[in-house]
Amino acid sequence: MSTTPQAARQAGLSTPCDVIVVGAGFAGLYMLYRLLKLGLNVKVFEAGTGVGGTWFWNRYPGARCDVESLEYSYSFSDDLQQQWKWTEKYATQPEILRYINHVAERFDLKRRVQLETRVVSAEFDKNANLWTVKTDKDDVLAARYCIMATGCLSTASLPKIPGLDSFEGKTYHTGLWPNETVDFTGLRVGVVGTGSSAIQLIPQVAQQAAHLHVFQRTANYSLPARNAPLDPEYENATKSRYPQLRKTARESPSGVAGFTIPDKSVFDVSAQELAQTFERRWQAGGIGFTRAFNDVITDKKANAIAADFVRRKIREIVRSPEVADLLTPTYMIGTKRLCADTRYFDSYNRDNVTLVDIKRAPIVEITKTGLRTADAHYDLDALIFATGFDAMTGALLRIDIRTKDGVSLRDLWDHGPRTYIGLMTAGIPNLFMITGPGSPSVLSNVITSIEQHVDWIAACLGDLAQRGVTRIEADLRAQDDWVAHVNEVAERTLLPQGASWYVGANIPGKPRVFMPYIGGVGVYRQKCDEVAGSGYRGFVLSHPVGA
Repeated sequence: MSTTPQAARQAGLSTPCDVIVVGAGFAGLYMLYRLLKLGLNVKVFEAGTGVGGTWFWNRYPGARCDVESLEYSYSFSDDLQQQWKWTEKYATQPEILRYINHVAERFDLKRRVQLETRVVSAEFDKNANLWTVKTDKDDVLAARYCIMATGCLSTASLPKIPGLDSFEGKTYHTGLWPNETVDFTGLRVGVVGTGSSAIQLIPQVAQQAAHLHVFQRTANYSLPARNAPLDPEYENATKSRYPQLRKTARESPSGVAGFTIPDKSVFDVSAQELAQTFERRWQAGGIGFTRAFNDVITDKKANAIAADFVRRKIREIVRSPEVADLLTPTYMIGTKRLCADTRYFDSYNRDNVTLVDIKRAPIVEITKTGLRTADAHYDLDALIFATGFDAMTGALLRIDIRTKDGVSLRDLWDHGPRTYIGLMTAGIPNLFMITGPGSPSVLSNVITSIEQHVDWIAACLGDLAQRGVTRIEADLRAQDDWVAHVNEVAERTLLPQGASWYVGANIPGKPRVFMPYIGGVGVYRQKCDEVAGSGYRGFVLSHPVGA
């Protein structure tokens, strides 16, 4: 399989390798681990000053995972999963980052990762059958395969607000938080946005700031996380059942062993049982609320009943009826990603927290001393943008990915991303995507999905090498059929109707396409295995002359 030095020299390239991996988060590190096991020469590029991906950049106060620690972790090494000790039910960003660094050191992966290096372009030469990858550090490398481990939530979305550069205070983005302690004690702070990151951050900043102004356009559903220190008995019991739990997770709809499909409809039970079921879910906490019944995300009337329960809870927590009205979501619950919080709604009962409705009075400009809406100016010492990400496609399209004969990923995805089983795009050979559009990715425990994709890609490259095949490309008809299937499954639910980042609604001008596969992690795994087992049905395999 190796990329020959002669082929690289003919193309004017240096440092030939078999595979280039872009990104060193959970996906990139595990991909590197599997490729090294195959005996391949691998190079990994990472833009950060350290490994960790999402968990390297999102260092904001309160950053925490909303999947339980014992499941939001690698399963490929039993020694690793038995020996690592988590401290909380839902791990914080610092703990997750320590875990990732431990894994990188334990399996001697860091020496293969070039940090502080951003890939700017990747061009495939169909004659040489090689990728040419260029970085912002003037590296130019040749490789047979290129694997994008760039993450679904890794390209921060910065709002285009007039006057932003004129602000004389400090500005931050939750997805690009500095690698240092930021103290807001005594400061007048503004937070723009009330999505998942803001919901975690606001209670923390509210405890420090002299005054906190929260600028909200859309209220979001959030349920109590019910986080707690991890009980040693619970941890030991879970670890003793890891083989079965991991198997259940891989075959489940969401990649989490505890998330199962309920067998009852909202309309199958009495009003008393309905209320009790929703209350149990609320008290249990976490983001599984919409799985209380099997029709919450498929039936508008059932959805409205579930949404009203959460809306009532918000009104019970927030003392001011006017503020509670603003914090009560109006869209269908579950059509945007649910949030999990620790005393988020309680924060608005504090005297030093003010909620500003920017749907009614939009932000007009940033000034030297603060922020101006259509009807008021707010004096601020610090501004925090919790404005999310250009999800799923942003990191991929930031890189100029193309073939030498002029086919570019940006052009192919001009009307929205199109992939075959979420792994490759027709027209771009030898380019794999980990948890790309058209796969369960953000609708799942992403580490379960990462391991499935990485294992599939590693097995594929091993199979191709044994056959003497050096090129693999998605077939256009198979891709069209897969995109149609992804859309058809999504339309059985209410999710495509939400103005969420699942459809790119948070990015002006981004095509409105429901990007993830909602058919379930277990179903998706089975389909991928069937493709591989049939000799890679839907892919075109070849060994080009001269490659």
